This record gives sequence, C-alpha cells and structure tokens, in this order.
Amino acid sequence: MKNPPTKAAVLLVLGVLYGIAPSHAKPAMPAPLTAETKAPPVPKAVFVDAAGGKHSIGDFKGKYVLVNLWATWCAPCVKELPSLVNLQKAVPGMKVLAVDVGHDTPQKAAAFLKDHKADSLGVYVDTELALLHAFGAYGLPTTVLIDPSGKEVAKAQGPAEWAAPEFVAYFKSLASS
Repeated sequence: MKNPPTKAAVLLVLGVLYGIAPSHAKPAMPAPLTAETKAPPVPKAVFVDAAGGKHSIGDFKGKYVLVNLWATWCAPCVKELPSLVNLQKAVPGMKVLAVDVGHDTPQKAAAFLKDHKADSLGVYVDTELALLHAFGAYGLPTTVLIDPSGKEVAKAQGPAEWAAPEFVAYFKSLASS
C-alpha cells in the first residue's frame, strides 16, 4: 500500500504550480533599485544638519539607510518627498536620510521641508556636493541603499514611489533581518 502524500508535499506542489512563494521568502528588490555588484563602502563625505552639526553616512551604521539626494529646484525630487516620509513611517527600523544637494542653507532646506510636510525626515544639507560626487550621481533624485555594515548595496537614478507596497515589503524584510 502506498503512503498518501503529506500536507507539506501537497502545499509544495501547489506552490510550484501556482507560483506561490513561502511566506518567509524575502521579497525581490523592486525597480528602479538596482543591486550594486561590488558593494563598495560608503563615502566618508560630510554633510550638515539643521543646527550645523557635521555628519557622515557612517554615523548611521548598524541599520539599513536609504540615502536620497534631492534639491528644492528638482521637481521629481519634490514630488517624491511625501513617499519618503510615508516610507519612514512604515519602516521605522530603517533610516531614510534625505540630503539636500541643491546649494541651499540648512535654514532654507528646513523651511522647504516644513512647507512640503516632509520635515519629519530631518534636515541634512551637502553644500559641497560631496555625496553627489562620491555616489557618482549624474542626476536627481538619486537614491542609494546602504546596508548595516556600511556598504552600498543598491542604487536608483530618478524618482520612485517609495511608499508603494512592494518597497515597504522589501524594506521591512531588510529591516527585520
């Protein structure tokens, strides 16, 4: 007499047939993020906060950091600010670091972010464009994903809807790993 198939075997076959992934599977990296093949260490470039305090991306080591380079004069950058705010709310285990690279003063950047209801991101300004050059950004917005060890693991050139369900699921899976 043959043994009947186990429940796990049946579920596995159904999953393969219908493309159902196990619930513990990590979501795929959503576009427009593209993986960095060499995972270079983050640059030591310095930028300032609203009070003039100096920072580098290394200050945020130990968690995933999504670095977004933006400017007040960049319409696509401004359009994606609300989605960055919503992503930070949805994934509190990851730091969303929006850095103004548009030659603005911290005061001007702070007022702009407040006017656009994005002041919860914090005020960070890189007037020297050090991050722009270090990340090889040739347009704005540019967004870079940094892993907890301080390596650049992915990059996106151009705007994205960062609070879309596929991004939230992906970043939650990273933040909880």
